[in-house]
Amino acid sequence: MRKTNLAGVSISVVILAATSIARSGAEPVLKGAEAFGDWQRDRPGTVRLITPQDLPKPGATASSSNSSHIVSRPASAAPQVPTGFKVGLFASGLSGPRIIRTAPNGDIFVVETSSGRIRVLRSADGATKPATNEVYATGLNRPFGIAFFPNGDNPQWLYVANTDSVVRFAYRNGDLRAPGKPESIVANLPHGYGHSTRDIVFTPDDKRMLVSVGSVGNAGEGLGRPPEGIESWSRDHALGAAWGSETDRAAVLAFDPDGKNRKLFATGIRNCVGLAIQPGSGTPWCSTNERDGRGDNLVPDYVTRIREGAFYGWPWYYIGANEDPAHKGARPDLKDKVTTPDVLLQAHSASLGLTFYTGSSFPAEYRGDAFAAEHGSWNRAKRTGYKVIRIRLKDGLPTGEYEDFVTGFVIGDNEVWGRPVGVTVARDGALLVSEDGNGTIWRVSHD
Repeated sequence: MRKTNLAGVSISVVILAATSIARSGAEPVLKGAEAFGDWQRDRPGTVRLITPQDLPKPGATASSSNSSHIVSRPASAAPQVPTGFKVGLFASGLSGPRIIRTAPNGDIFVVETSSGRIRVLRSADGATKPATNEVYATGLNRPFGIAFFPNGDNPQWLYVANTDSVVRFAYRNGDLRAPGKPESIVANLPHGYGHSTRDIVFTPDDKRMLVSVGSVGNAGEGLGRPPEGIESWSRDHALGAAWGSETDRAAVLAFDPDGKNRKLFATGIRNCVGLAIQPGSGTPWCSTNERDGRGDNLVPDYVTRIREGAFYGWPWYYIGANEDPAHKGARPDLKDKVTTPDVLLQAHSASLGLTFYTGSSFPAEYRGDAFAAEHGSWNRAKRTGYKVIRIRLKDGLPTGEYEDFVTGFVIGDNEVWGRPVGVTVARDGALLVSEDGNGTIWRVSHD
C-alpha cells in the first residue's frame, strides 16, 4: 500500500521487516591487507583498522575504472543492520536525496541537489514515516550542505551551501516553506570544474561558519609553481595553501556568520564532502574523498578531526609524509608538516555525509560515536563503500577503528541499488540514511 503526499512524492507506509546480521563477539578486528577487502566482505559488525604502515606502494595494483550500474531496488532487497537493530523504508520517490539534516523541532530537511531543491519531511510523534512532505525552497544552484543558525532550539536562519555561494533564509521552527527569497551571504565560493559539493557548519559559539570546498583536479595536475616562487608564496599564505585554479580549494574555509573575514581554516583536504561538529568538544570533523589513480588500495579515504591551521597533504603528500609520485621533490618544505588523518577508510569508498550520534535509543556504547555514509567506489577493481560505517570513539577520541553498520546496497560485482549519501539522527534517536541511487531514505532503529 502506498500514498502520495501533496508534493507528489510517494511515501511508503509499509515498514520492511528488519534485516539484521549478527556479529560474533570473538570476531577479530580486520587489520592490514585484510582490512582493505571489498563489498563481498562487508557485513554489519565487521570492524576494520587501517594504519599508515599498512599502505601499499603507489602502483602496487593497476588503477581501475569500474563504475557501478545502478538498478531499481529489487522487491526483496533491503539494507542490512546489526542484530538488535531494525531497518525500514522511511521515504521513497525522492529526486536524488543527498544531505539530510534534522531541524531542532524534529523536521527532516532533505537536499535534492540536482533539482536545486530542499524538502521538509515531518513525522508525528512515535511515527516511523513522514506524514508531511513539502518543498521548502527551489531555484538553488546545486545545493548540498545546510545548517541552522544560531545553534540551539530556536534558530533564526537556515543557511544553504550552493556550489558557488552561501545563502540563507529567515527561519522559524516549523516552517515548511521558505518565507521569501534567500539572502546572499557569500556571493562567490570557488567553483567551476571539479568537485562541486559544499558543506557548512557553525562552531558552537556561533562565531564562525565553516564551509568545505573540494579540489578542481584529482591530484594537482597542472599546478606547477606559483609565479612568485614557492618560498614567497609559502611566506604569505596558509600552510599548504594551493594556488592558481586551486586557490582556496581542497580546503575548509572560515567566515563570520555574515560571510565576512574569509580565511583558510585547514588545507590539503582533497574533498571534504561532509562536515560535522563533535558534541561536547566542539571539534570540527571532515569526511573526505582522497585521490584516485594510485591503485586499488591507495589513497585511503578518511574521517578526521580538523585543526585550524593544519595541512593534510594534498596534493604533494598523502596520509602523513607519503610523497605523491606525481609531485616528487616538489615540496620538501611540507614533508614534516603534514597532519595524519584519524580514521583511514578503504580506498575509493567515497565518504560523504557525517553525523554524531546524539540520541538515546541506541545502546549506550553508540553515544558520541560518528556515522559516515560511503557512496561507493568507481576506481577499484572490486567494489568498496556502498554502506554506512560507525566511527568508534573512546572518551571522545577516535580509536582508528570503524565498523560496517548498514550494508546490503550492492547486488553483485556490477550492479548496485543504493548509494548512501546523508546521515542524520532523528529526534526519536533513530538514524536516517539517504541514498541517491533509487531516491530513498531508510530509518534504522534499535529494538
